[in-house]
Amino acid sequence: MLSNRLRDKVAVVTGIGSGIGQGCALMFARHGARVLGCDIDASSAEHAVASARRENLPVQSLHPCDMSVPADAERLMGTAVERFGGIDILINAAAFGAFAWIEDMDYQHQWKRTLIGELDVVFVACKAAWPHFIKRGGGSIINFASANAHVALPGSPALAHCAGKGGVLAMTRQLAMEGAPHGIRANTISPALVVTSATQPVLDNVPGFRETVMEKLMIKRLGQPEDIGWCATFLASDESSWVTAADFRIDGGATAW
Repeated sequence: MLSNRLRDKVAVVTGIGSGIGQGCALMFARHGARVLGCDIDASSAEHAVASARRENLPVQSLHPCDMSVPADAERLMGTAVERFGGIDILINAAAFGAFAWIEDMDYQHQWKRTLIGELDVVFVACKAAWPHFIKRGGGSIINFASANAHVALPGSPALAHCAGKGGVLAMTRQLAMEGAPHGIRANTISPALVVTSATQPVLDNVPGFRETVMEKLMIKRLGQPEDIGWCATFLASDESSWVTAADFRIDGGATAW
């Protein structure tokens, strides 16, 4: 364990099967939190739990669990309360996005599915966790917007993704306002490109894409899940008790110019 920064806190982390979700779940546990994760992909969730077990970290998972289904979200939050007595932290890392130019984008299976996979899943999870936060006397919600909520990346067909993440950015500000009387804080992290199982094939196989991404970065390396995990740990901890409705651009400087 790295520290006691999150000692006695219960964290629910969606999308622990890979990438940012897995990185945050492990990071939280290293700082003393008890973590209940979920993923729609049962095998990847089991792999994440196995990784935690090798470090003797308190990470459990409920899987398969589809965060676009309200009943699954309610089951997840209820399980956290049953096992650990309440919820202090909700980190919404589960997401799906389809990437296509507008002239090629299908409405039903790409546009709508992306908005469900990037915006609806955040609402559904927050809605399910809300009464548990109120009963607990507050808590911290951490949502993921994106550098694409602020800027367009040349050469990237990210129309639906930009819309979904822009929606998360705006929705989180509103959640912060509605949650403040209950002690509920809500913030966003806006990463630039982070190397995950979803982004690695694009970086490897789309000609010129890696170079375009690197050109935008002031710090000349791609992001890693741990880069996001450190920021999320701050927002989950009591160190950020006066931080709400804020957006943290963890992006190597990509959105600064």
